[in-house]
This record gives sequence, structure tokens and C-alpha cells, in this order.
Amino acid sequence: MTTVYIVRHAEAEGNIYRRIHGWYDSLITENGYRQIAALRERFRDIPVDAAYSSDLFRTMTTARAVYEPKGLELHTSPRLREINMGSWEDQTWGEVSRFDTKAYQQYCACDPAWKNRGGESRDEAQARIYGAVLDIAHQHPGQTVAIFAHGDVIRCLQAKVLGIPTPEMKSLSHCDNTGVTCLQIEGDRVELVLRSDNSHLPPEISTLGRQQWWRKKGDGYDVSFWFRPMTGGEDRALYERFYTETWGALYGTTADSPASALAEQAFARAQAHPETLVCGMLDDQPGGILQLDLEQGAERKAGHITFLALRADLRKKGIAPQLLGQAVSTFRKLGREKLELVCAQANEPARKFYLNHGFTKLAEIPGAHGPLDLMEKYIGYAPRPMI
Repeated sequence: MTTVYIVRHAEAEGNIYRRIHGWYDSLITENGYRQIAALRERFRDIPVDAAYSSDLFRTMTTARAVYEPKGLELHTSPRLREINMGSWEDQTWGEVSRFDTKAYQQYCACDPAWKNRGGESRDEAQARIYGAVLDIAHQHPGQTVAIFAHGDVIRCLQAKVLGIPTPEMKSLSHCDNTGVTCLQIEGDRVELVLRSDNSHLPPEISTLGRQQWWRKKGDGYDVSFWFRPMTGGEDRALYERFYTETWGALYGTTADSPASALAEQAFARAQAHPETLVCGMLDDQPGGILQLDLEQGAERKAGHITFLALRADLRKKGIAPQLLGQAVSTFRKLGREKLELVCAQANEPARKFYLNHGFTKLAEIPGAHGPLDLMEKYIGYAPRPMI
């Protein structure tokens, strides 16, 4: 009999940016690395003979919790990837729920008819992952194997083992990041021993423990932006209001440079490059603004965030990372490997936010109202030391 541990990858960009990452190759978050450390401790005394992973960064990085300390080789396979989300890849959940509503409702209902252009259905993904797991198990009779995969295909796999048809898959709870499922396999007989267990995660680092989207009757606040270009008119007034409120909250006064002059510059650049000035929308209401500079830092393969602001009533609700996610998506498509920005040292909430989301201080530069920190976040794919 072969024992197979199926582990979901650690918290990745899509989980906090609320973006759809099936085959999109996203990175692990700062919190995700803490989850990997906890997973490593969980498997410390569990014998493992072989390790397999999908060939995406987030699973291969999570697998390091097991194969590195045990001196194993990591085998990778695209058969262990997440469901291919096709035309939805790297869109926000807010975008697809608003602009592809019927398909979004089919997806949420686990309708077998759901399948995006260029993607695959749940039934197709289920056949793929189930076949891959059986093949791996048959290669390791009587041994213990760790397989690192993705949330939706793990749910598909669980449904297959439990005999749950696709339309009823929604009855299965979601698997937390680094959640562990255990199967025992003898020939073609598969027994589910453990399902989506996250007991190794303290509540403060559990992704599902800090989010509400998956709760049917959650009392928390979980939303997903859709983004639109800002074009002028009412948008110009919105930009000036956000900028003035942000400056006033920080310094107790209006900006040294009139907001109208800054808006003039921002909207002039946006005419040529609409992606440099966008508004995060919640249904029909503006919730945040993101302004980017495509030229500053380009020679260093960096993308510069000029202005990032969230509506006051939305702060401290875990929504702000979605603005960062839009910046990452925009600049990564341009081949940039870093994000950079300038943050006032006096703005402690903003500094803490950026540090918590992977930015580091590069230098201190003078500002009209006090010192400023030049900060940078790596968005490339190089491995990093584990916590």
C-alpha cells in the first residue's frame, strides 16, 4: 500500500490579490513563507520516499518544505497543475463576476458545463489529476510520497475519491494553503484518510482564517476590485480628492503641489498609456486609485508606483493588496522584475503595509516634510532562503 500526501501550495499572490491564477505562474507571499516553515515542521518526523510537484513556482517552492530537509529529488509534472482557467487567467474575481457573469455563476455552482475559452472543465482537470496521482502511486508501491498541487484540483481529486459528482463538489470545504490531504492507494483502490487538514497552521498565518470569501454566512468584509482606466471629468475630481485627503491625513495640510497640477500630469500620461492610471471599482463605486510610471526605473527592470490610495472606509480590511496586485500584473507583462515606490517615514501605516508585503528599504531620501524611504519589492522568480 502506498501512502500519498497531497499538499496545497502555500499562500500565493492570487490568494491575496484576489486574482485568478490557474496556470499563471504566481509567487509565494511573505505569509506563505511562514506557512512553508510550519509545513516543514509538520513533516519533520514523517518519512517520505519521494516528492512530486506541479511545475509552477508556487508548488515547487512549497515542496522545499519536504524534499530539501529529507535530501530528496523533486519531480515535476504539468499534470499536477491547477485547473487551466483559460481566458480568465490573471483577471480579478471582480472582473469576471461583473463582465462574465453567467460563466462565473456556473463556476461557483460547480456546473459541469463551465469551461473557459482556452481552458479546461472541472471534469477534465479531475481526470488529469486523478490519473497523475495513481501513476505516481504505482511507481512507489509500499512507499510514502508527497505531492504538491493546487486548491481546485485537490478538491476535484477529493470528489473523485469520495464519489461526489461535479455538481455537488460545492459541498466540499475549501482547502487552506498548505492544507494536507492523505490517501492510501493499493492498485486502483483509493482510500481517503485525511482531508484538507491545516492543523499545523496557527490562526494568524492561516489564509482561510483571515479571509471571508469562502464563508457562506461570514460576517467579515471580503470584496474584489475590477479595474478601469481613469479618463477625466469626474475621474479628475476623484483623483484630486483622493490625493488631497491622503496628503491632509498625513501632514494636516494641503499638498505643496496643487492636486489639480498633479492630476493634469497624471491624466496627460494616461492618454497615451491608460494602464498607468486606474480606479479599483466595487460594483459601480470607486474604491481605490493606482498610478504607475512606466519610465522611472525601467533601466533597472523596475516598475514605479507613483500613487496608491484606498477609500478611507475600506482600509484595514485586507483590500489594499489588490492594488499592489494590479501593479504587479501590469509591470510583469512588461518584463519588470521589481516594484519600487517612495514612502514618507511619517506614514507609519503605509510603511508597515509595504514591509508586510515584501518591500524592503533601499535608501533614505530627503523630502519637503521629512525623510522619505525608497522601497523595493522583487516580483521575479528567483528562489529565496526559507524562513
